[in-house]
Amino acid sequence: MGCLDIPNETIFTMEMTPIKFGPGATEEVAYDLRRLGVKHPLIITDRGVMKIGLPERVRTLLKEAGLSADIFDDVHVEPTDQSFEAIATFVRGRDYDGFVAIGGGSSIDSAKAANLFTCYPAPLMDYVNKPIGKGLPVPGPLKPLVALPTTAGTGSETTAVAIMDVLSLKVKTGISHRFLRPTLAIIDPLNTVTLPPMATAYPGFDVLTHALESYTSRPYDARPRHKPEERPVYIGSNPVSDLWCEKALEYTGRYLRRAVLNGMDVEARTYMALGATYAGIGFGNAGVHVPHAIAYPIAGLVKHFSAPDYPKDEPIIPHGLSVVITAPSTFRWTYPVSPERHLRAAQLLGANVNGLATAEMPEILPRILMSLMRDTGIPNGASALGYGEADIPALIDGTLKQQRLLVNCPRDVSAEELRYVIQHSFEYW
Repeated sequence: MGCLDIPNETIFTMEMTPIKFGPGATEEVAYDLRRLGVKHPLIITDRGVMKIGLPERVRTLLKEAGLSADIFDDVHVEPTDQSFEAIATFVRGRDYDGFVAIGGGSSIDSAKAANLFTCYPAPLMDYVNKPIGKGLPVPGPLKPLVALPTTAGTGSETTAVAIMDVLSLKVKTGISHRFLRPTLAIIDPLNTVTLPPMATAYPGFDVLTHALESYTSRPYDARPRHKPEERPVYIGSNPVSDLWCEKALEYTGRYLRRAVLNGMDVEARTYMALGATYAGIGFGNAGVHVPHAIAYPIAGLVKHFSAPDYPKDEPIIPHGLSVVITAPSTFRWTYPVSPERHLRAAQLLGANVNGLATAEMPEILPRILMSLMRDTGIPNGASALGYGEADIPALIDGTLKQQRLLVNCPRDVSAEELRYVIQHSFEYW
């Protein structure tokens, strides 16, 4: 192979969901479903979104266009293996020829699961990522799935992953395969204006960490070469994903505070919706690392924490909160491998990086993150979520199960490094 006879990867991929964006885009959903050949879709949503009337509005639009749709509104906020099993049972034997997901990442990920189990029924753990499941590939293409996000957060409308909690193991994991990616994302910022403050803030920090972790992830060409059929969905930072991540960081730094303060700020809502999608495209190809890996056991081992503006029927640490809670300490630790990226990220988030003394440079990104956290009402570290020193071994153990994410870390990471990050995340101010 000559000059290409090297052990590292030389190829990166960029796959993304087609996007329709803008205020009022929801009104065109029937046109798009008909264009995709869908006549009898299942609308998948949760009861909170159902209460605001959007799923019924979409069903009316479809009916007016001659389409017939059913609604499944029993999505579990922060899905579990049990809720994925439940939706798989619901769709089994039914004749839906497509799916419409309306809601946040929980609804969109549940729709991905419904689509998968409609097309290729199998035990759930067959598809779940290793080492928790078998990690078997999705056998082939799925039915059309149109995603209408109602939050500016997960970017699930553009990604190839479906995330869930495995209740028996108290750990969060998921299914990852490019065939899960939605067929079309219809992103209407007006669908997010009813979100209360903390249901705006927590997803907003998911946007931020998606972009920041992907931007600082181990570069694609610092990884071993892959056969095309074995190349992972998360391939590492690359010149294309960097563009999407940088813009997502800029929009989050500029508009997150405004969206939390005033939900009817349509300009802020519009740019946060754009930021969520941009970050979804970026991380959906580059991949996240330590904050997301630790977030899964943080969410899975929740004890008593009750999140404002979220369902109160059980303890819950929303995903965006679980990922940002270790971000300042993580990016202090990762700074030495790519100082220029950490400084650029801080600048995009609104920090003044000019004239910094050398000793200040590792602190500028953690400092701007903590400023955003404090301004939007994020709890002061993992101790505020109910965790202490005695929980560190379980958190480390749960994090080490997330090898598909940890391989993206720009520094080698083991239990010792995770202990450092977690210990320095208990309290920030």
